[in-house]
Amino acid sequence: MKSFRPTTPSRRQMTVVDYSVLSKTAPFKSLTKKLQEHAGRNSQGRITMRHQGGGNKRVYRMVNFNQSKMDIPGKVETIEYDPYRTAFIALVLYADGERQYILAPKDLKVGDEIITSANAPLKNGNRLMIKNIPIGYQVHNIELSPGEGGKMIRSAGSFAEVLGQEGRHVNLKLISGEVRKVLAESLASIGQVSNPDHSLTVIGKAGRSRHMGIRPTVRGKVMNPCDHPYGGGEGCTQRGTRRPKDIWGNITGGHKTRNKKKRSGKLIIQRRKK
Repeated sequence: MKSFRPTTPSRRQMTVVDYSVLSKTAPFKSLTKKLQEHAGRNSQGRITMRHQGGGNKRVYRMVNFNQSKMDIPGKVETIEYDPYRTAFIALVLYADGERQYILAPKDLKVGDEIITSANAPLKNGNRLMIKNIPIGYQVHNIELSPGEGGKMIRSAGSFAEVLGQEGRHVNLKLISGEVRKVLAESLASIGQVSNPDHSLTVIGKAGRSRHMGIRPTVRGKVMNPCDHPYGGGEGCTQRGTRRPKDIWGNITGGHKTRNKKKRSGKLIIQRRKK
Protein backbone atom coordinates (compact mmCIF):
# COMPACT_ATOMS: atom_id res chain seq x y z
CA MET A 1 0.00 0.00 0.00
CA LYS A 2 1.08 3.56 -0.69
CA SER A 3 0.53 6.30 1.90
CA PHE A 4 1.00 10.07 1.64
CA ARG A 5 2.56 12.86 3.62
CA PRO A 6 -0.04 14.53 5.89
CA THR A 7 -0.20 17.81 3.97
CA THR A 8 -3.98 17.99 4.63
CA PRO A 9 -6.30 16.20 7.09
CA SER A 10 -7.62 13.98 4.29
CA ARG A 11 -4.17 13.09 3.01
CA ARG A 12 -3.15 11.94 6.51
CA GLN A 13 -5.38 8.84 6.31
CA MET A 14 -5.49 8.24 2.56
CA THR A 15 -3.96 5.05 1.15
CA VAL A 16 -3.88 3.65 -2.38
CA VAL A 17 -2.77 0.39 -3.91
CA ASP A 18 0.80 0.26 -5.19
CA TYR A 19 0.39 0.30 -8.97
CA SER A 20 4.09 -0.15 -9.74
CA VAL A 21 3.38 -3.73 -10.90
CA LEU A 22 1.28 -2.46 -13.81
CA SER A 23 2.54 -1.92 -17.35
CA LYS A 24 2.76 1.70 -18.46
CA THR A 25 0.71 1.23 -21.64
CA ALA A 26 -2.67 2.33 -22.95
CA PRO A 27 -5.45 -0.29 -23.15
CA PHE A 28 -5.68 -2.42 -26.31
CA LYS A 29 -8.16 -0.35 -28.33
CA SER A 30 -9.99 -3.15 -30.18
CA LEU A 31 -10.85 -4.79 -26.83
CA THR A 32 -12.44 -1.66 -25.34
CA LYS A 33 -15.82 0.02 -25.65
CA LYS A 34 -17.75 2.86 -24.01
CA LEU A 35 -20.64 1.90 -21.77
CA GLN A 36 -23.56 4.26 -21.29
CA GLU A 37 -23.77 5.75 -17.79
CA HIS A 38 -27.20 5.37 -16.18
CA ALA A 39 -26.52 6.90 -12.73
CA GLY A 40 -28.74 4.30 -11.07
CA ARG A 41 -31.76 4.99 -13.31
CA ASN A 42 -33.91 2.50 -15.22
CA SER A 43 -35.35 2.81 -18.73
CA GLN A 44 -38.08 5.15 -17.42
CA GLY A 45 -35.56 7.52 -15.90
CA ARG A 46 -36.47 6.66 -12.31
CA ILE A 47 -33.76 6.11 -9.72
CA THR A 48 -33.76 2.42 -8.76
CA MET A 49 -30.27 2.39 -7.21
CA ARG A 50 -29.49 5.35 -5.01
CA HIS A 51 -26.13 7.04 -4.38
CA GLN A 52 -24.81 6.62 -7.93
CA GLY A 53 -23.84 9.23 -10.51
CA GLY A 54 -21.03 11.44 -11.72
CA GLY A 55 -17.45 10.26 -11.47
CA ASN A 56 -14.60 10.12 -13.94
CA LYS A 57 -15.16 8.80 -17.46
CA ARG A 58 -14.33 5.13 -17.89
CA VAL A 59 -13.63 2.80 -20.79
CA TYR A 60 -14.78 -0.81 -20.48
CA ARG A 61 -12.26 -3.58 -21.18
CA MET A 62 -13.84 -6.71 -22.70
CA VAL A 63 -12.46 -9.42 -20.41
CA ASN A 64 -12.78 -13.04 -21.56
CA PHE A 65 -13.96 -15.03 -18.53
CA ASN A 66 -14.37 -18.18 -20.62
CA GLN A 67 -10.76 -18.68 -21.79
CA SER A 68 -11.97 -21.45 -24.09
CA LYS A 69 -8.88 -21.62 -26.33
CA MET A 70 -8.03 -25.22 -25.49
CA ASP A 71 -4.39 -26.36 -25.82
CA ILE A 72 -3.29 -23.01 -27.32
CA PRO A 73 -0.53 -21.38 -25.22
CA GLY A 74 -0.54 -17.67 -24.60
CA LYS A 75 2.05 -15.14 -23.47
CA VAL A 76 1.29 -12.28 -21.08
CA GLU A 77 2.07 -8.96 -22.76
CA THR A 78 0.86 -6.45 -20.14
CA ILE A 79 -0.67 -6.25 -16.66
CA GLU A 80 -3.22 -3.42 -16.62
CA TYR A 81 -5.65 -1.52 -14.40
CA ASP A 82 -9.38 -1.95 -15.02
CA PRO A 83 -11.69 0.85 -13.77
CA TYR A 84 -14.73 -1.45 -13.86
CA ARG A 85 -13.34 -4.09 -11.45
CA THR A 86 -11.20 -4.35 -8.35
CA ALA A 87 -8.73 -6.89 -9.78
CA PHE A 88 -6.02 -6.28 -12.36
CA ILE A 89 -6.31 -7.71 -15.88
CA ALA A 90 -3.71 -9.17 -18.24
CA LEU A 91 -3.43 -8.86 -22.02
CA VAL A 92 -2.52 -12.27 -23.45
CA LEU A 93 -1.17 -12.94 -26.95
CA TYR A 94 -2.06 -16.50 -28.01
CA ALA A 95 -0.07 -18.63 -30.43
CA ASP A 96 -2.74 -18.21 -33.13
CA GLY A 97 -2.22 -14.42 -33.09
CA GLU A 98 -5.36 -13.40 -31.16
CA ARG A 99 -5.19 -11.13 -28.12
CA GLN A 100 -7.57 -11.38 -25.16
CA TYR A 101 -7.97 -9.79 -21.75
CA ILE A 102 -8.15 -12.19 -18.80
CA LEU A 103 -8.33 -11.80 -15.03
CA ALA A 104 -4.78 -11.55 -13.76
CA PRO A 105 -3.95 -13.90 -10.87
CA LYS A 106 -1.62 -12.83 -8.09
CA ASP A 107 2.12 -12.81 -8.95
CA LEU A 108 1.49 -13.11 -12.71
CA LYS A 109 4.24 -11.27 -14.59
CA VAL A 110 4.82 -9.97 -18.10
CA GLY A 111 6.34 -12.72 -20.22
CA ASP A 112 4.72 -15.62 -18.35
CA GLU A 113 3.04 -18.33 -20.40
CA ILE A 114 -0.44 -19.67 -19.62
CA ILE A 115 -2.62 -22.34 -21.20
CA THR A 116 -6.11 -23.79 -20.98
CA SER A 117 -5.88 -27.55 -21.23
CA ALA A 118 -7.11 -30.76 -19.60
CA ASN A 119 -3.48 -31.66 -18.87
CA ALA A 120 -2.18 -28.16 -18.12
CA PRO A 121 0.67 -27.91 -15.59
CA LEU A 122 -0.38 -26.89 -12.09
CA LYS A 123 1.04 -23.39 -12.52
CA ASN A 124 -0.29 -19.98 -11.55
CA GLY A 125 -2.71 -18.71 -14.23
CA ASN A 126 -3.26 -22.01 -16.05
CA ARG A 127 -6.87 -23.15 -16.54
CA LEU A 128 -8.16 -26.71 -16.38
CA MET A 129 -11.06 -28.84 -15.16
CA ILE A 130 -11.63 -28.71 -11.41
CA LYS A 131 -11.51 -32.52 -11.16
CA ASN A 132 -7.87 -32.39 -12.33
CA ILE A 133 -6.82 -29.89 -9.64
CA PRO A 134 -5.42 -31.51 -6.45
CA ILE A 135 -6.82 -30.93 -2.96
CA GLY A 136 -5.58 -27.77 -1.26
CA TYR A 137 -4.99 -25.70 -4.39
CA GLN A 138 -6.41 -22.18 -4.67
CA VAL A 139 -8.60 -21.45 -7.72
CA HIS A 140 -10.55 -18.51 -9.13
CA ASN A 141 -12.82 -17.57 -12.09
CA ILE A 142 -14.84 -20.76 -11.60
CA GLU A 143 -17.56 -21.99 -13.94
CA LEU A 144 -20.87 -23.12 -12.44
CA SER A 145 -21.77 -25.04 -15.61
CA PRO A 146 -19.21 -26.28 -18.17
CA GLY A 147 -18.79 -23.88 -21.09
CA GLU A 148 -20.65 -20.86 -19.68
CA GLY A 149 -17.56 -18.97 -18.50
CA GLY A 150 -16.29 -18.08 -15.05
CA LYS A 151 -18.95 -16.79 -12.63
CA MET A 152 -17.46 -17.12 -9.14
CA ILE A 153 -14.35 -15.78 -7.41
CA ARG A 154 -13.51 -12.81 -9.65
CA SER A 155 -12.97 -9.93 -7.19
CA ALA A 156 -9.59 -8.70 -5.98
CA GLY A 157 -7.74 -11.03 -3.62
CA SER A 158 -10.43 -13.72 -3.60
CA PHE A 159 -9.91 -17.47 -4.02
CA ALA A 160 -11.57 -20.82 -3.37
CA GLU A 161 -9.89 -23.90 -1.95
CA VAL A 162 -10.38 -27.37 -3.42
CA LEU A 163 -11.52 -29.77 -0.67
CA GLY A 164 -12.19 -32.99 -2.60
CA GLN A 165 -14.30 -34.76 -5.20
CA GLU A 166 -17.64 -36.51 -4.64
CA GLY A 167 -19.00 -38.22 -7.75
CA ARG A 168 -19.89 -35.62 -10.40
CA HIS A 169 -19.08 -32.68 -8.10
CA VAL A 170 -16.05 -31.11 -6.44
CA ASN A 171 -16.33 -29.47 -3.01
CA LEU A 172 -14.97 -25.91 -2.82
CA LYS A 173 -14.49 -23.75 0.26
CA LEU A 174 -15.14 -20.11 -0.62
CA ILE A 175 -13.41 -17.18 1.06
CA SER A 176 -16.66 -16.37 2.92
CA GLY A 177 -16.53 -19.77 4.65
CA GLU A 178 -19.26 -21.30 2.52
CA VAL A 179 -18.67 -24.84 1.25
CA ARG A 180 -20.47 -25.74 -1.97
CA LYS A 181 -20.43 -28.27 -4.80
CA VAL A 182 -19.39 -27.44 -8.37
CA LEU A 183 -19.57 -29.76 -11.38
CA ALA A 184 -16.24 -31.55 -11.82
CA GLU A 185 -16.18 -30.82 -15.58
CA SER A 186 -16.21 -27.04 -14.99
CA LEU A 187 -13.09 -25.00 -15.68
CA ALA A 188 -11.20 -22.99 -13.08
CA SER A 189 -7.98 -20.97 -13.07
CA ILE A 190 -5.21 -21.75 -10.61
CA GLY A 191 -4.16 -19.11 -8.09
CA GLN A 192 -5.51 -16.16 -6.15
CA VAL A 193 -6.99 -13.14 -7.91
CA SER A 194 -4.59 -10.19 -8.18
CA ASN A 195 -4.60 -6.98 -6.11
CA PRO A 196 -5.16 -8.55 -2.65
CA ASP A 197 -4.43 -5.20 -0.96
CA HIS A 198 -7.59 -3.62 -2.40
CA SER A 199 -9.52 -4.17 0.86
CA LEU A 200 -6.95 -2.04 2.74
CA THR A 201 -7.69 1.08 0.67
CA VAL A 202 -8.74 4.15 2.68
CA ILE A 203 -10.63 6.68 0.53
CA GLY A 204 -9.60 9.53 2.85
CA LYS A 205 -11.84 12.33 1.56
CA ALA A 206 -15.32 12.88 0.14
CA GLY A 207 -14.02 14.18 -3.18
CA ARG A 208 -12.27 10.91 -3.96
CA SER A 209 -15.54 9.08 -3.36
CA ARG A 210 -17.27 11.37 -5.87
CA HIS A 211 -14.54 10.63 -8.42
CA MET A 212 -15.55 6.97 -8.09
CA GLY A 213 -19.17 7.77 -8.98
CA ILE A 214 -20.49 7.44 -5.41
CA ARG A 215 -22.95 10.14 -4.32
CA PRO A 216 -23.67 11.09 -0.68
CA THR A 217 -25.74 8.80 1.55
CA VAL A 218 -28.34 10.54 3.74
CA ARG A 219 -29.58 8.93 6.98
CA GLY A 220 -33.24 8.01 7.08
CA LYS A 221 -33.82 9.54 10.53
CA VAL A 222 -33.01 13.05 9.26
CA MET A 223 -35.58 12.82 6.43
CA ASN A 224 -39.25 13.80 6.42
CA PRO A 225 -41.95 11.20 7.17
CA CYS A 226 -42.97 11.16 3.50
CA ASP A 227 -39.43 10.23 2.43
CA HIS A 228 -38.50 7.44 4.84
CA PRO A 229 -40.11 5.23 7.53
CA TYR A 230 -37.61 6.68 10.05
CA GLY A 231 -38.35 10.32 9.16
CA GLY A 232 -40.05 13.01 11.25
CA GLY A 233 -39.95 13.98 14.91
CA GLU A 234 -38.41 16.86 16.81
CA GLY A 235 -34.64 16.89 17.04
CA CYS A 236 -32.66 13.65 17.21
CA THR A 237 -35.33 10.99 17.61
CA GLN A 238 -35.40 7.23 17.48
CA ARG A 239 -36.39 5.43 14.32
CA GLY A 240 -40.00 4.97 15.48
CA THR A 241 -40.37 1.37 14.25
CA ARG A 242 -39.56 -1.96 15.81
CA ARG A 243 -37.94 -3.64 12.84
CA PRO A 244 -35.28 -2.01 10.62
CA LYS A 245 -36.58 -1.10 7.17
CA ASP A 246 -35.28 0.39 3.96
CA ILE A 247 -36.63 3.52 2.29
CA TRP A 248 -39.51 1.52 0.77
CA GLY A 249 -40.55 -0.08 4.06
CA ASN A 250 -39.11 -3.54 3.37
CA ILE A 251 -37.73 -5.46 6.36
CA THR A 252 -33.92 -5.60 6.28
CA GLY A 253 -32.39 -6.60 9.63
CA GLY A 254 -32.09 -10.36 10.15
CA HIS A 255 -34.30 -11.13 7.17
CA LYS A 256 -33.09 -13.96 4.92
CA THR A 257 -33.19 -12.87 1.28
CA ARG A 258 -32.21 -16.11 -0.47
CA ASN A 259 -35.10 -17.90 -2.19
CA LYS A 260 -35.75 -21.26 -0.48
CA LYS A 261 -36.86 -22.76 -3.81
CA LYS A 262 -33.63 -21.87 -5.61
CA ARG A 263 -32.35 -24.97 -7.42
CA SER A 264 -28.70 -24.37 -6.55
CA GLY A 265 -29.52 -24.41 -2.81
CA LYS A 266 -28.98 -28.18 -2.68
CA LEU A 267 -25.36 -27.66 -3.80
CA ILE A 268 -24.50 -25.63 -0.69
CA ILE A 269 -23.04 -27.96 1.92
CA GLN A 270 -22.26 -25.35 4.58
CA ARG A 271 -23.50 -21.77 4.74
CA ARG A 272 -21.12 -18.89 5.26
CA LYS A 273 -20.26 -17.78 8.77
CA LYS A 274 -22.43 -15.07 10.30
